[in-house]
Amino acid sequence: MAPISLIRDGFEEIPTIVGIFSAFGLVFTVSLFAWICCQRKSSKSNKTPPYKFVHVLKGVDIYPENLSNKKKFGADEKTELKSSILSKSSLHLDLENRDLNGNIPKIGTKVRSSPDLEDFSQKTFSENEKGSISPESLKSTTSLSSVEKDNSLGTLFFSLEYNFEKKAFVVNIKEARGLPAMDEQSMTSDPYIKLTILPEKKHKVKTRVLRKTLDPAFDETFTFYGIPYTQVQDLVLHFMILSFDRFSRDDVIGEVHIPLSGVELSDGRVLMNREINKRNVRKSSGRGELLISLCYQSTTNTLTVVVLKARHLPKTDISGLSDPYVKVNLYYAKKRISKKKTHVKKCTPNAVFNELFVFDIPCEGLEDISVEFLVLDSERGSRNETVGRLVLGATAEGTSGEHWKEICEHPRRQIAKWHMLCDG
Repeated sequence: MAPISLIRDGFEEIPTIVGIFSAFGLVFTVSLFAWICCQRKSSKSNKTPPYKFVHVLKGVDIYPENLSNKKKFGADEKTELKSSILSKSSLHLDLENRDLNGNIPKIGTKVRSSPDLEDFSQKTFSENEKGSISPESLKSTTSLSSVEKDNSLGTLFFSLEYNFEKKAFVVNIKEARGLPAMDEQSMTSDPYIKLTILPEKKHKVKTRVLRKTLDPAFDETFTFYGIPYTQVQDLVLHFMILSFDRFSRDDVIGEVHIPLSGVELSDGRVLMNREINKRNVRKSSGRGELLISLCYQSTTNTLTVVVLKARHLPKTDISGLSDPYVKVNLYYAKKRISKKKTHVKKCTPNAVFNELFVFDIPCEGLEDISVEFLVLDSERGSRNETVGRLVLGATAEGTSGEHWKEICEHPRRQIAKWHMLCDG
């Protein structure tokens, strides 16, 4: 029975032993947790921030720890902003006097500036010299720079060479830089260049059109044969820089004239560049005059138009030699129903045409009929330029209206009059 009693007493004491060990384990766990927390707190207080961002203009240090305290950060930012405004002329921060966290101490903190800067700021903003810098002077300097920028039409780069073996004159159009924008919507241009050799205007070429660029790189070479080297000195190169327009007349950007007198090509290729100038169209007396003869045949319902002469046509280039011809358009109710044109007269501002055209009138009377005359300068290989324009009809004014009224009142009579041309 003794062993059984001993076993029974042992089982009765097990709960007491377990309770003692559990209490001891709880105390140990709590102590260990408190020790770990103390270690973390102490290590956190002594730990430096991992990084910092210094805003040089405002003098504010931003740390990840300060972002949680918005009021304190806002106050620091205001004080630092005040100090930066007071020392606006100098932004030299005293980074050596920061504390362990990298902040500038609030008490006794000053922003240093060099004595030269302080003297300069005091002199600049002194009351005696405030009136020396006027807004008008500032506006004048800015306006001058803007005017010079607006007046600039760019620069043309090209090279000249003479091939003695082939007896040919070679021109390479390389590029143009800084062209103005001719399209106001896209603020760009579609440039191309027309080259004419003056004064005879026998050689006319043009480059391809480069789309949407203000710095076109053409790199195109043109070879002109049959020009002796002895005559090169008498030639003048005329570069016309234009912007292509699909729906109307091409816009003229500018031009460059290169007299070849004094340009030595015997040593090889010569690289040149010139500023692009605004086009200078010389006018003799307006746009010139045109002598027209009209005759209305009421029985056959036809209108006879004779283009007789043109005089005092304006010079279209530096040589003053234009190649004029006349286009005649017949309009009925503001719609063109027929067109004719004369032959080209070479190298003359006073052309004699003497060409007759007969138009069939689709209605009785001339109330809804008008005739348009366009004087153009023939340009081989490119679009012809309009020199002047004239319209005769019932709604025309001045001598044009009087001429039309006379042919209506006196049918079958040929009546001729001089008319001033206007801009096309």
